[in-house]
Amino acid sequence: MQMEFTAKRIAEYLNGEVVGNPNEKILNVSRIEEGEPGGLAFLANPKYEKYIYSTQASVVIVNRDFEPSQPVSCTLIKVDNSYQAIAELLEMKEKSKPGKKGIDKSAQTDTSATIGKNVYIGHFSVVSENTVIGNNVKIYPQTYIGEDVIIGDNTIIYPGVKIYNDCIIGKNCIIHAGSVLGSDGFGFAPMDDNNYKKIPQVGNVILEDNVEVGANTTIDRAMMGSTIIRRGTKLDNLIQVAHNVNIGENTVIAAQSGIAGSTRIGSNCMFGGQVGVSGHLTVASGVKAAAQSGIASSVTKDNEVIQGSPSLNAGEFKRSYVLFKKLPELREQISRLQEQINELKKKL
Repeated sequence: MQMEFTAKRIAEYLNGEVVGNPNEKILNVSRIEEGEPGGLAFLANPKYEKYIYSTQASVVIVNRDFEPSQPVSCTLIKVDNSYQAIAELLEMKEKSKPGKKGIDKSAQTDTSATIGKNVYIGHFSVVSENTVIGNNVKIYPQTYIGEDVIIGDNTIIYPGVKIYNDCIIGKNCIIHAGSVLGSDGFGFAPMDDNNYKKIPQVGNVILEDNVEVGANTTIDRAMMGSTIIRRGTKLDNLIQVAHNVNIGENTVIAAQSGIAGSTRIGSNCMFGGQVGVSGHLTVASGVKAAAQSGIASSVTKDNEVIQGSPSLNAGEFKRSYVLFKKLPELREQISRLQEQINELKKKL
């Protein structure tokens, strides 16, 4: 990332305060532990504070209440929220890049498709019948868009994405490489001869506005109705969302998680990596699930923090885990007590 800004200019953009040299030049950005002269870094997590005293970065963005416990050689920019501030700067830089436009000659767009203004469609992509593409949409190479799909304005679809027929993608969405939206849900009816009959999946997938889907994530179409990812939700890489799932607004789910069919997840939830959720459950709004939690029953209390498999309240899990770690010691104590009891029996 090449920049030619001063600390003063960055501080003005972020409504921040410079502590140090306001004319310090910024040429690039880096992690605080890997900072180099001319670089801009940030400190948000207190665990990384030790690096601010040794970093070679010229400028570091910190929270406004940060007070160093040792001398620092870099210039500080104090802001209300350093993590949000660096996100704004990176977004500004990203938007400054020249945008791709135009339809590549190797792309196939059906004559019945409606394509908006300033659209980019890359090499060997396919846009099928009756699809509607909004303004400023970017469809990168080797993407497949099925029949009757609707894609809202300003959405970005990265290479190799597959969107099956009838799916609806909102505005300002981002779908990363290799993801599949609208493949069949896992629906099979057991038969008397021990075979399974496939149940046609005739629904679709709906992504509301400002949804981001990570690389190689799969979202199955509904058997009937819609699988819905609500506004502002962010899904990491390698996530499986099954048919008829409904995920509420502004929920974030980390990689390798799986949501089984017909489950409803509330708004503003946070799931760590490898969380598994059984089918036909309800998870209340604001629930936080630690990594590798297995949610086997509905969570009905808003803002609950859960952990473990099967999951339970995080406080209860930690208390139980203390006992679990002591099981070998307890087993030895029980064995010794049993020996003592046997000896007493012999004497009696």
